[in-house]
Amino acid sequence: MSKEIKGDHKHLTLSDRVYIEQALIRGDSFRSIAKHLGKDPSTISLEVRRFIEWEDGYFAREKGNDCAHFEQCDVFCMCSYDCAKGCKYCSLPCYNFCSEYEPTICDDLKLPPYVCNGCKTQEVCHASKKFYRAEEAHKRYRGLLSESRTGINMTPEQLKELDEFISPLIKNGQPLSHIFSSYGDILPCSRKTIYNYLDRGLFTVKNIDLPRRVRYKLRKKRRGQNPVRYEYRNNRTYKDFLRYTEEFPDYEVVEMDTVKGSRDAGKCLMTLLFRNSSFMLIFLLPSCTQESVRSVFDRLYDVLGPVVFRRTFRIILTDNGPEFKEPWSLEMTANRKRRTRIFYCDPYQSNQKGRLEKSHEFIRYIIPKGRSMHDLTDEDARRMTCHINSVARDGLNGKTPFDIAELLLSEKVLKSLGLKKVSPDEVILKPALLKK
Repeated sequence: MSKEIKGDHKHLTLSDRVYIEQALIRGDSFRSIAKHLGKDPSTISLEVRRFIEWEDGYFAREKGNDCAHFEQCDVFCMCSYDCAKGCKYCSLPCYNFCSEYEPTICDDLKLPPYVCNGCKTQEVCHASKKFYRAEEAHKRYRGLLSESRTGINMTPEQLKELDEFISPLIKNGQPLSHIFSSYGDILPCSRKTIYNYLDRGLFTVKNIDLPRRVRYKLRKKRRGQNPVRYEYRNNRTYKDFLRYTEEFPDYEVVEMDTVKGSRDAGKCLMTLLFRNSSFMLIFLLPSCTQESVRSVFDRLYDVLGPVVFRRTFRIILTDNGPEFKEPWSLEMTANRKRRTRIFYCDPYQSNQKGRLEKSHEFIRYIIPKGRSMHDLTDEDARRMTCHINSVARDGLNGKTPFDIAELLLSEKVLKSLGLKKVSPDEVILKPALLKK
């Protein structure tokens, strides 16, 4: 494509086609038309040749035959009928029988612009003519566009092969974003096509088997600012968090929250997510209490050691849940040495740690909301951590949180917690994961 051509190079519009028709009448070249529309000259040439309309000339219109040899033709009875008149006067089209038939075509139509729009002799020309008409061209274009986007562009064998490959992965709870990040180079169609095939019921799996089909709920009316001031929030508000991160922009931010099962008090999950990599740690708590949260911090501090812990968990942002309302015990060790800094989101503003809130949906694929966690073990939490962090993400350019964490986090964090990446075809985001 010429470097002089600018524009988005998308499909031609009706106004573009109207300009082409008017330019052909003026006798403009393909190059000048293309320059005006910001297209390549080959695009204009292809457009004109693709949507040419034939118009019968004098011979075809008045004599019913446009053969170039009409005047000199003296052939009789080429068909099976026994008649006395010449074949050129027959109502049957002679080009079905005569090997000498040659349509009358103007030699100028063999060269650009291939149409008679701007020809000055078209009124007296007896040959059949070609025209480019914008409205008809656009109508035919719309028809071709619609036709190309309907139906299934696969043989039954190819569709069956695709179904046998992709359905088991979806049954394991893998989202299409992960499947295409892992196998996009070998899949024969786009993600949009897969969604279309699912909508039409062409696969063994159905839409209901997908982890998530986007649905937007009506936003809840935002509550007013909570007028109550709590001591634990002093110098730890979200504004304080923003000021601190501006002062230390290189520090990794870790978002913290809990995920509860059924309403009864019992086991729950505590999550820690590293913003830069979306890598999420999941820990099983015996109860959703301050003591249980503190025990996780103490365990991590002992396993990782003071240096690695402080470098890994420099800033933690959490919500105002009662299990997090004792920041002093989390920020300081037993001998009063600082190990991290805790900040709190504004009341009713969970979107301020939205990356973690969104990542919780992966946990809900495995443990649906309302299901009790009393049977969970620490091994279950570790297994969930490995599988969830092995899912490729669009927000990470097709990489998994494991891929990024291996570059940004200390190797000791992954090794000491026994975390390993799961191969793409073995990732499971279903309740069946906990039954293994």
